[in-house]
Amino acid sequence: MDEDKKQEIFTVTDKRRFVADESGSVMPEGEPKHTEKEKPFESTIGKEVPPGEAKEAQAHEEHHIPMPEIDFSTFILSLSSSALLHLGLIENPHTKRLDRNLELAKQTIDILGMMKDKTKGNLSHDEENLIENLLTDLRLKYVNEIAKK
Repeated sequence: MDEDKKQEIFTVTDKRRFVADESGSVMPEGEPKHTEKEKPFESTIGKEVPPGEAKEAQAHEEHHIPMPEIDFSTFILSLSSSALLHLGLIENPHTKRLDRNLELAKQTIDILGMMKDKTKGNLSHDEENLIENLLTDLRLKYVNEIAKK
């Protein structure tokens, strides 16, 4: 062989509509078979984890906090948390800063007021008290923040 010739490198891309795994098995494109490296997320709570994978598993689980059951109270509390975030009274979890947007805060408070009006007569006593107290508190906080301008 001639050593002066350099070996050319090229890439082949398979654009057919199927997926082949390492073993050579073929399946439709929409149903990929997970390899050991690409396993879907499985909780490691209560399981023994090898030391090298412990930090990665912990970081992965911190981002997958189970969501609370959705009912009227959790929905209203979620909206009130958004209003507090927009008022700049709680830290934005993504930026780790206090971001203030009074226009969005007012809109969220108005949505809560609309929800109170639209659900009148359909709420339990506890739900009525919750939304009334949240609205009163948020409206006072909004007025205080406007006064700071």
